[in-house]
Amino acid sequence: MASIKDVAKLAGVSVASVSRVLNDKGYVGQHTREMVEQAIKELNYKPNEVARSLFKKQSNTIGLIVPDIMNPYFPELARAVEDTASKFGYNVILCNSDEDRVKEQTYLDMLQQNYVTGIIVSSNTMTAEQIIELNIPVVSIDREISKGLPTIVVENTKGAIIATRFLMSKGCSRIAHIRGPQGVVNADERCEGYREVVHQESWFNDSYIIDGDYDMESSIEATLELLKTHPEIDGIFASNDIMAIGAMKAANQLGRRIPEELAVVGFDGIKLSSVTIPELTTIVQPIYELGEKATTMLVGLMNQQEVGQTYYKLDVELVERNST
Repeated sequence: MASIKDVAKLAGVSVASVSRVLNDKGYVGQHTREMVEQAIKELNYKPNEVARSLFKKQSNTIGLIVPDIMNPYFPELARAVEDTASKFGYNVILCNSDEDRVKEQTYLDMLQQNYVTGIIVSSNTMTAEQIIELNIPVVSIDREISKGLPTIVVENTKGAIIATRFLMSKGCSRIAHIRGPQGVVNADERCEGYREVVHQESWFNDSYIIDGDYDMESSIEATLELLKTHPEIDGIFASNDIMAIGAMKAANQLGRRIPEELAVVGFDGIKLSSVTIPELTTIVQPIYELGEKATTMLVGLMNQQEVGQTYYKLDVELVERNST
């Protein structure tokens, strides 16, 4: 692999002149520039990005921290971030935190050591103080960390209200909710939306709300127990799609027909929701737009540009399929 010294030798110039051409900083005569560019081409020289980032104390890299890479929602989000970052000339380091504070801090330290220029984070455990200490631009996505931090989320409560009312409109008279983890902002908001619709119904019972932990296996177990305890339930709103898929599997194990005996609505709109049998009715988030907007905003902040709006709450919509 050719080095910067090899380029300088072939071009007949100093290493400093090659560096000025590579970094497009400082004066370089046109003839010298052409000689250096020709040498780079002949040697197929690739700059050492690690060395450059150590020297400049910054890199063309951004970090993306997500809580659960096994949830199909986050790979779809990561794809949008990567696509958009690439258009701006940035690479992405993907970190899976498992909602673990220690692991999250370890990743923050690692990203700083690699001189990332900015970070996009989906977290329910990170604090505003941690972000301030980073001293680089940070955009929060999917979950709001603190007021004033650049943030992109969706209308979680509104989506939950739409989902629950839709189940009522389909004739469901006993509707349960599979919620996400306690204390996770978007899970709490979706549960609030469900409660807003059902809390005054004569049939409502707090035991109709069960914990699915945003996990398919947890949802299967919780739904099995729910339907055995409350066989009268004829509708389920799950706080994300993989829990809704878990609920459908549990119903199938108990011989409950979907949607004839049990209607199910999810939340997210991941691609998997359109290939289940039956296909899942869901509240669709604009997942790609979330990642695209977050990355565009972050790049603007990194380049100290005027980005204008730094808080977005994107709309959601219900897509009806065969599970209702």
